[in-house]
Order: sequence, then structure tokens, then C-alpha cells
Amino acid sequence: MSDDILIRRDGRAGRITLNRPKALNALTYEMCLAVAAVLENWRRDDGIDLLILDATGDKAFCAGGDIAEMHRSGMDGDYDFGRRFWRDEYRMNAALAEYPKPVVSLMQGFTMGGGVGLGGHASHRVVGESSRISMPECGIGFVPDVGGSYLLARAPGRLGEYLGMTAARMGPGDAIHAGFADSFLPEADWPDLIAELTRTGNASITATAASPTPASPLAAQQARIDRLFDHGDLAGLVNALQKDDSDFAADTLKSLSRNAPLSLAVTLEMLRRLRAGALRIRSALELEFRVSWRIMEHGDFLEGIRAAIIDKDRNPRWRYGLSDVPADAVTQMLAPLGQHTLNFE
Repeated sequence: MSDDILIRRDGRAGRITLNRPKALNALTYEMCLAVAAVLENWRRDDGIDLLILDATGDKAFCAGGDIAEMHRSGMDGDYDFGRRFWRDEYRMNAALAEYPKPVVSLMQGFTMGGGVGLGGHASHRVVGESSRISMPECGIGFVPDVGGSYLLARAPGRLGEYLGMTAARMGPGDAIHAGFADSFLPEADWPDLIAELTRTGNASITATAASPTPASPLAAQQARIDRLFDHGDLAGLVNALQKDDSDFAADTLKSLSRNAPLSLAVTLEMLRRLRAGALRIRSALELEFRVSWRIMEHGDFLEGIRAAIIDKDRNPRWRYGLSDVPADAVTQMLAPLGQHTLNFE
């Protein structure tokens, strides 16, 4: 087993600890496969009552997926590595969300993208004072994935649109309000909580040990967010923001202007479709995979990674402008994949 992820038994618990603190515990393909394998191994193990997901270091639980290899292969015209990574990762996300035993996640610092796919689907999600949770994919020409669209679609009002499209970071109070976390506990108390979990195998103590939930700035803005983001397409949303004279609207428009317009439009449509149907984690992941399959070849993903990670010039050249994303481009990105449809077998 790689030192990047530490998997072991500890009392009544199975422990999974991300161990790449210098890389903000970014999730590699090998780490993803290791998590998937141990979830299967522990599923029917009577010696394990619950699972604990945590990470080393104080800066991040997991700042996302390790996407540098996807960029390298994609630039060479090889899209299979990324598709294989995403397929296996999404299956792992579903396994976590549907796990028959309690899963406790402790999400300190940055929890972004792929980190949400790990910690955000646990049954008992703990945040602390340093927690900063976000879905920043639209900023790199992608869409909220790893089941993030499922969490966003379930968020109160139109918070899902706001969080998924602006990549806004949630502190602990916001994360609990939006449904990305369950309990707040000061991080100094986490070792004692882990010790009690491993001793008893009783996940319910995460709730009894919790401290009062911090205030949520997002909750205070809920009514404004619901009004501004209640639009069926990106052009209507942008128009509403432009007409609103509040600082909040101006800041929101500035955030959207940094992100890939095609990704924004697709995200808006994904959330609409998920809310209109039976909202299940597998439905969300299957819809996300339609985008993942096409995003390197037909979207802005490679350009977004170039600007943010490779050249770091922060000057991406997106395919479309904020007000001119063709409707058929969105439809094509979300079209069924036929024989390539994501399955969970």
C-alpha cells in the first residue's frame, strides 16, 4: 500500500487516512482504487462497526483530484485515462454514499471537488473551525462532479446554483446549512472523538459530542440568492445580476465572469434535471459522467487546467462568452452515452 493513503484497523473502526499533506491530500487514481477496494473488503467484516475518513496535516482534508496526469494525457489526444479515472472514482463515490455501515468523515481545511466526493458522502460529516468546503470545478472548465451535483441539488433554495457556479467557499456554518456537513466540533477535540469512535464503534457520538453550529453567512443571504438564481438559463441569470445594484450581485457576477461559461450553463441544466427527476446519488453521477466523457474533447477542461495549473497565467480562453453559450452545446454535453453509460457493477 502506498504511503499516500494509510489504511488499517483501529479497535472497532476501519481507518482511511489521506497522507499527502504537501499536496493538500489531493486524490490520485491509485488512492481512489485503494479506497474502493477497502470499502468492498470491510463491507461484511464483523470486526468493523464503522469507518473513519480523515487526513494528515492541518491545511486540507483533500483539495481535489490530482489532475495533472489527465491534462498530460488529454493534450496528447488520449482521453481514456481521464475517463477511466472518473468512472472508477464515481463508482467509489456511490459506494461511500450507499455504504451499509456508518462512515465518519473529519474535514479540516480545504475540502474541494474530489475531497467532497470522499467526505461529503459520509453518513456522519464533521467540520471544524478551519473547514473551507467548495466545488470549484467551473473555474477550470469542468462541472461539479463526484456526486457534488447531488449535494448541490439538495441544498436549500438556489444555494446549489450559487455554490456550484461561483465556487464560493463554505465555512463550517455554511457547510452545515447547505447540507455538506452535519456536525461542528473544534479540531482540538477531534483526537478524543476518534479515540471514542474506535473504542465503541458507535457513530452516533459524533452528534452528542458536537458543539453549537457557527453562524452561516450564506443563510443570511438565502433570500437574495434564491431570487437572483431563479432563472432557467445562464443569460437570464447574468441579466438579473447586472440589473441588481447590490454589492452581493456585483461580487457574484465577478465570480461568474472568471469561470467557464459552458461549464456554468451545463451546471445550471444539471441541477434543473436532477431536481425534476428522482434525486439519487447514482442519477447524479451518471449525469456527471456524460460531461466527464466529453469535457476534454469538447469542453474547456484542458484550457482551464492550462491556465490554472500548468502555465498559471490565470487567463483562460474559454469557448464562449457569458451571454452566448449555445443551447445545443449544453444539450450535447449532457446527451446519453449509450454503451459508455456509467454503470455501478
